[in-house]
Amino acid sequence: MPKLHEYTETDFLLPNKLYRASRFSGSMRAKDADGSGAPAETVCSIVIQILVPFLLAGFGTVSAGMLLEVVQNWDVFQEITEIFILVPAVLGMKGNLEMTLASRLSTAVNAGKMETAREKWMLIIGNLALKQLQATVLGLLASLMATVLGWMAEGKMPFNHVVLLCSASVSTAFMASLLQGVIMVGVIMGSKRLGINPDNVATPMAASFGDLITLAFLACFSQWFFSLIDLYPYVLYLVDMFFLCLIPLWVVIASKHPASHMLLRTGWEPIVTAMVISSIGGLILDKTVSDPNLAGILVYAPVINGIGGNLVSIQSSRISTNLHLNYSPREVPEDRRSCYNPCRTFLGSGANHRSAQILVLLVIPGQLVFIHTIHLMKGGHTLPSPLFTIAFLSASLIQVFSLLCIADCMVHCLWRRGKDPDSYSIPYLTALGDLFGTALLSLAFLMLWCIGDSGSV
Repeated sequence: MPKLHEYTETDFLLPNKLYRASRFSGSMRAKDADGSGAPAETVCSIVIQILVPFLLAGFGTVSAGMLLEVVQNWDVFQEITEIFILVPAVLGMKGNLEMTLASRLSTAVNAGKMETAREKWMLIIGNLALKQLQATVLGLLASLMATVLGWMAEGKMPFNHVVLLCSASVSTAFMASLLQGVIMVGVIMGSKRLGINPDNVATPMAASFGDLITLAFLACFSQWFFSLIDLYPYVLYLVDMFFLCLIPLWVVIASKHPASHMLLRTGWEPIVTAMVISSIGGLILDKTVSDPNLAGILVYAPVINGIGGNLVSIQSSRISTNLHLNYSPREVPEDRRSCYNPCRTFLGSGANHRSAQILVLLVIPGQLVFIHTIHLMKGGHTLPSPLFTIAFLSASLIQVFSLLCIADCMVHCLWRRGKDPDSYSIPYLTALGDLFGTALLSLAFLMLWCIGDSGSV
């Protein structure tokens, strides 16, 4: 019997024998031969392709922030404040799962690996099953992490609160992941048909209304379970058991496909670590919100966290695609073999240098649009104060600049170690975005409070 090929994390997403020689993949191989990689993009095309999904994603995070400001007054949020610890962790699953799926499928499209119906559906079904499995497990772990952090902070944690956190987190993660996964597949397939580079649109589109959808599910499930917790507590146990009993089904489906089968064994480290990092950001948010003088942070937290994660995910996906197309596993460009220099991320004439410059330049005008949109949605009777605007933009700029530098270093380091950046980098980067964004925003609000600035005029 011939020995089966052992797939590694940097292999293409499906075995080569399943690929037919398409015009697209042939052109890619021709480009690989001369080292040019993916089709050349002009600055104008990059800006146009990034700008629309970036704005959609931004307005999605604005909507999520406004929703969070409304639901914070609901009974369940007042009674079980540990839900605020859950918020960054559950919203971060968008980065852990949706954006990772988007990045993997974008790389597959750019590498010409989704040309036939069989190739396409094998990849889609396997990855969606894997994502549902990961969502269920991550939802459970996020609730347990919120329980531990809440207990450490308060010194107590009633058991019925623990059960509610588990039920709400698992239900939210499962339903939001399923809905957004289907939408994400449609976006990537549509990009492929329209001739748009999915690296530029898939990850921000994955986040466009992902925060809003996820937060709406979390708020509604939490309030519903809270209304049942005294009279019908068994409903919460049944919900948990139902989603946990589906785990073997997702394992069976995912294990039938080479790429998702490999990720069943190797794909847990980044998403679990990212969930822990996001939960620490959630603890910072919970403590900040508990101070009435700083409660206004809630509406802005999803915005700064979401925008930072969206922008760095675009860059990470682009660098990963370039490495998949032009370099063998463990081989990196010549200028990435020495000590890391942050200037190399932004100074250069390559496509990824240009995209890094564009992404940084989008931060200030984009965030100006979003913070003014928030004030308009609040009634439009006030404008952001100059000090608040400067503090918020400074926090956002520091966050995105740091994330882009970390992404450049991290993606190349992962590739050099033989790990697939599509599966590893984005969870870490979006989690760090949540942590940096929440910490910097809390610091900005604390400084504004110390100098007596109300944030509006």
